[in-house]
Amino acid sequence: MVILKSLVLNGCQNIIFGLAAKIDGQANSPFGFNLSLTVGDDNERVETDRQRFYKSLGLENRVATQNQIHGDRIIFVDKPSNQGESDAMISDKPNLGLAISTADCTSIFLFEPKRKIIAGVHSGWLGTSLKILGKTILKLEEECKADPKEIIAYLGPSISQKNYEVGEEVARNFDEKYLLPNGEKFLLDVAKINYDILRKFEVRKENIQLSTLCSFEWSFLFHSYRRDGKLSGRTLGVLAMKG
Repeated sequence: MVILKSLVLNGCQNIIFGLAAKIDGQANSPFGFNLSLTVGDDNERVETDRQRFYKSLGLENRVATQNQIHGDRIIFVDKPSNQGESDAMISDKPNLGLAISTADCTSIFLFEPKRKIIAGVHSGWLGTSLKILGKTILKLEEECKADPKEIIAYLGPSISQKNYEVGEEVARNFDEKYLLPNGEKFLLDVAKINYDILRKFEVRKENIQLSTLCSFEWSFLFHSYRRDGKLSGRTLGVLAMKG
C-alpha cells in the first residue's frame, strides 16, 4: 500500500493524515486499489481494503465517510461510518477520521490548531462554482470560532488545468483568469480557484500546500474519471486529530 502524506499536515504534532494511492500489492480489483463502494467493485473487498488503509493510519473502524453529491452541503460529524449526502465534513472529535473520495476533483483538508477542529472538502467544478470551500471556512469561523489565519490547508492531487477541458456551459461559471481557450472549449484550473479562496479568507501562504500531482497524468498512482471513465476507481484521503 502506498500512502501519500502532506508536509503541512503531517508536520503537525497531533494530526493524522494519509491519501491512498492506486498502488497496492494485495489489491486484486480490476480498478486497482479502489476504496469506493459506488463504482461497481466488489463491496466486501472494498470494505476490507478500507479497513486495511484505516488501520495503517491507526484509525480502524474510526472513519466517517459521506455520499458525495457535487453540491455544497456541509455537515458536522461526531461518529464514524457513513454520514449520508454531503460534500464537506467538520469535526472537533479526536481519533475520528474524515474521508474524502476523489478521482480528479480537488480534495481539501483543513486543520485549525487553536480550536482543534478539522474539515474535509470535496470540490469538483460544480462544488467549486457553489463555493463549498468558502462556505466551509465561514462555518468554521462563525459556528466554531475558528480563525482562518490559523488554518493549515492541503489541496490534494487533482486533474491539472491542461488536462481538464470543459464546455462553455461550465466555463461561464468562472472568472476568465482560471480559463485557457482550447478551440471551442476551455481548460479550467479548479485547484487554483480553491487555492485563491483560501487566500481570500487570509489563510497564510506558508500554511497552504497545493499538490502539483495531476491525477490524469500520474496513471500508475491515481484514479481518474476523466481518463478511465467507468473503469475508474476512487482514492480516499483521511484526516484526523490524535486524542
